[in-house]
Amino acid sequence: MHRLKQRKPAALLLIFLLLLSACGSGGESAPDDTFTINIAYGNQPGEPIDQVARKWKELAEAQSGGQLRLNLYPSSQLGSEADVIEQALFGSNVIILTGFDFLMRFIPDFGVLTAPYIVDDVDDLFYLTTTDWFKGLENELRDEGFEFVSTKTFYGERHLMTTKPVKSPEDLKGMKIRVPNNQMSINTFKALGASPTPLPLSDLYASLQQGIVDGAENPLPVLSGSKTQEVAKYLALTGHTKIVSPWVAGTKFTEKLPDHLLDILRSTADEAGQFGREIVRQEEEKVLEQFEAQGITITEVDLGPFKEKGRDIFSRVPQWSPDLEQTIRTLLENKP
Repeated sequence: MHRLKQRKPAALLLIFLLLLSACGSGGESAPDDTFTINIAYGNQPGEPIDQVARKWKELAEAQSGGQLRLNLYPSSQLGSEADVIEQALFGSNVIILTGFDFLMRFIPDFGVLTAPYIVDDVDDLFYLTTTDWFKGLENELRDEGFEFVSTKTFYGERHLMTTKPVKSPEDLKGMKIRVPNNQMSINTFKALGASPTPLPLSDLYASLQQGIVDGAENPLPVLSGSKTQEVAKYLALTGHTKIVSPWVAGTKFTEKLPDHLLDILRSTADEAGQFGREIVRQEEEKVLEQFEAQGITITEVDLGPFKEKGRDIFSRVPQWSPDLEQTIRTLLENKP
């Protein structure tokens, strides 16, 4: 009994301190939950896409008052595109920069947005992503378990760098051109008359040196980043594809986010994408100047014959809706 009485003041003191702590914290508004999001992309640090991601992180964290925390994972640190898409599907807190050519494995008609010469200006491509036609595809993608966070990021315009001059589609006959391993890239260069050769970008330099391929295509900053100009001395400004890259999350994750935070995430992603367009333009100009200084032969080709060849893409993708080409042309003709 005596021992219990001795311990009682200590117990009362502990209770008093806990109550004091509770009262002190109750005087301030308790912060809402913080949401940590992993942002995944294959580009290297310093490239335009990385700069876009850093801008997005800055804007989203500031505008959410710290409720959103974005962790950036460049260089495919979280896995391949397919791996991260699978993570998103199963509800992971990840958003990945992907391509409409990749998404066509879920919704085939998305691939048309990466078709050769489908638009003359990237603004037309952005316009297509605002149409009812696109919203219909977006609903289908949502049924597959994915959600667009933003479709406002410009990846770049793809050109051709080769070991021999290319001035017309006829020059591509028999040439082995390295392309990404996706259906649209392969079919595009079949349509243009080349022999597309899917290879990892990391294998390009050695493959050019060894004559396994005769050239490659990519946006100018990517060609420069992979040092293609050291082993392929001819640049043809074909501009065969303009690439808008969407940021995609799984619906299982986006449904967990409060509406106001999802709105901030989307609006800041769009704003960062707009910022990135100027970065891409600056980088393209910078790389062209560097190529000129390095003695690269730069050719501004007549695009007419390339565009004519490119139309063959519509006969090469049987999964597309039969009226897809006309749908796109009608949308662009009626653009406000």
